Amino acid sequence: MTLTLRVSSAIRLAQGLVLATLLAWQMPAGADETSTLQRVPLEIHAGTERHRLEVELARSSSERQKGLMDRDHLAPDAGMLFLYEEQQPAAGSFWMYRTRIPLDIAFIDADGRIAALHTMQPCLSRNPYDCPVTVAGAAYHAALEVNAGYFEERGIEEGACVSWPGRQGDCPSTAQ
Repeated sequence: MTLTLRVSSAIRLAQGLVLATLLAWQMPAGADETSTLQRVPLEIHAGTERHRLEVELARSSSERQKGLMDRDHLAPDAGMLFLYEEQQPAAGSFWMYRTRIPLDIAFIDADGRIAALHTMQPCLSRNPYDCPVTVAGAAYHAALEVNAGYFEERGIEEGACVSWPGRQGDCPSTAQ
């Protein structure tokens, strides 16, 4: 009898922890929640132009998974840089579950060049499986998310070079 009560209590505790985790995942974060991610300057070299941003670095799996979820605003010259230790396949994708801001995404190759550009719209569904995915379409080592329209407004295209502190290599001043 005592063993049955202990097992039953352990099962209820485990169920409670699972439920609490699921509820926390579904609850939106506060609109003015500040990020604890490291911020670094980033520069995009497009032709003779240089465009500067301050980006948050998403390095770990959990940081990349959360991304820009539950945010209502992204400053005009801000973004998030998703970094990977290994090259990601062209079939790699991003989704907009719980992301409220329309975003542009640049997939960046091992040489620091933009290999693919896409625009992504927010997904308002509470069911993550209803949200479309954006497939990179090119192998990448990093992905940069900025406000939608950023790249087009500045004439930034595939082939532009992206640099940030810690990236190996440098962008030549004549990057296209």
